[in-house]
Amino acid sequence: MLDPAPERPWRATYGLWSRELPTDLPASVVAARAAGRAIALTEHRLGWEYAVLDVPALQAHLADQLTGVHIHTGRAVGSPERGVVALADGSHLRAAVVVDAGGRWRPLDPAPSRGTPAEQTAYGLIVDEQTAEPLVAAGDALFMDWRTDHGESGWPTFLYAIPLGGGQVLVEETSLARRPGLPISTLRQRLHARLARHDIAPPTDAPNEKVSFRVDHPRHAGSGVLGFGAAAPLIHPATGFSVAASLRLAPQVAGAIAAHLPDGPGEALAAAQRTVWPRAAQVVHRVRRIGLEALLRMPPPEVPGFFEQFFVLPDAHRWAYLTARDDLRGTVAAMSCLFRESDFRLRRRLVIPAVRRPLPTNDAVPSKG
Repeated sequence: MLDPAPERPWRATYGLWSRELPTDLPASVVAARAAGRAIALTEHRLGWEYAVLDVPALQAHLADQLTGVHIHTGRAVGSPERGVVALADGSHLRAAVVVDAGGRWRPLDPAPSRGTPAEQTAYGLIVDEQTAEPLVAAGDALFMDWRTDHGESGWPTFLYAIPLGGGQVLVEETSLARRPGLPISTLRQRLHARLARHDIAPPTDAPNEKVSFRVDHPRHAGSGVLGFGAAAPLIHPATGFSVAASLRLAPQVAGAIAAHLPDGPGEALAAAQRTVWPRAAQVVHRVRRIGLEALLRMPPPEVPGFFEQFFVLPDAHRWAYLTARDDLRGTVAAMSCLFRESDFRLRRRLVIPAVRRPLPTNDAVPSKG
């Protein structure tokens, strides 16, 4: 395993639906569980339990599984040939199968990044449960709150408010996706305005969280390399979620490599690639990318109405679209139902991205279309 700082603590907040938790994860890695709800134009109880991970416990649990693994400190800069990784210091590492799990940086993908990336950005504060109570009650997780309590027009953002365990709550102003990402300074300003609207005065020394990652990466193009995790990308283009998919797929990928390695590194790599990207998952990812482009093209005032329509879909349709990355039938059924239940204007918003090129930037979005 190669990492620039193997001992660096993980600091991001990770959440997933409880039904997505792998059965081999110990209960100790879950910091909090809460009932999921969302607010678009009206409030919706999602009927699913949300789980927030204890990230230091998860890191410790995974590190305990590294018996026999050689850990190298260094930075990958490329893969000049199959099975070889070049490091920034001029040295090389060799392996039968190379996996690029380098996140948004994807150091082993030689394809240049073209155009302005679509990014999810967020700014959050960690406060105690009592302080956050006007927005989220104990036992609840606010998946999305699209109300404009921040008092600003322009690009739509929502509040994400989840328990962290130990009496702490993360309240985070989030831009779901924008090309380019909405600045952190704007999100910080909106969060403080939203909190003030609810008479919430966070401590001046409250810990903060800043989030910025790309949601429209193409599939990893490294020759002879398996992209995994956010580098694959396993990020859901229209929500930004990826941790559950990574945790579920990791043992399957390891199993595929182990089973086919006796037939040679090439067979092992091919088996791992089929595991990450079966044909159904490729098509679902394309459908989700169309959903992302629909959101990027949607006039800001219409976004809460879109999510209102989505949250009233039958449970199975919502679940398939949000979580099932290789359930093509379920994903198509969900989108078909959404299309049938939408008015002409929303139907047009959903169809246009399928026949047009991606929008170059949201800094010059036309007022109509």
